[in-house]
Amino acid sequence: MSKEFTHLDAAGNPSMVDVGGKAITRRSATARSIVVLDDEILLHFGDADIRTKKGPVFQTAVLAGVMAAKRTGELIPLCHPLGLENCQLNIYLNEKKEAVVECTANLTGKTGVEMEALTGASIAALTIYDMCKAFSHNIVIKETRLIEKTGGKQDFKLTV
Repeated sequence: MSKEFTHLDAAGNPSMVDVGGKAITRRSATARSIVVLDDEILLHFGDADIRTKKGPVFQTAVLAGVMAAKRTGELIPLCHPLGLENCQLNIYLNEKKEAVVECTANLTGKTGVEMEALTGASIAALTIYDMCKAFSHNIVIKETRLIEKTGGKQDFKLTV
């Protein structure tokens, strides 16, 4: 059985997926972005966060990520506008001194929240870039990916 693009109609034109007949289920998705910060930036970090002239980096990125997740339907053309029931972001430095952004979005509805989690993680990563670029432009957002999703047709969990 070959899969087809869900956002194309029979003529190949972009089309929003009709979720009217789908069952309402609990949906959850977690996405992760990894931001590589150079040594010049890391010098300014204490145990967890850094303050710049724009404010605390990780705290501001958390707020930006939540705001972005809530507006995903306005940013991605064929995404359904969703009323998220919860959105949580966690940002920390890993053992490689990379900033790890994890965003989990939840709702009870007819469509998944993968794009909301991915958007939240992405915008939080971009906010870290924006707030740290005064120290160095040698910043890499090296990865944004879905880590886990539940609800809907099938569950997914990254196995690495």
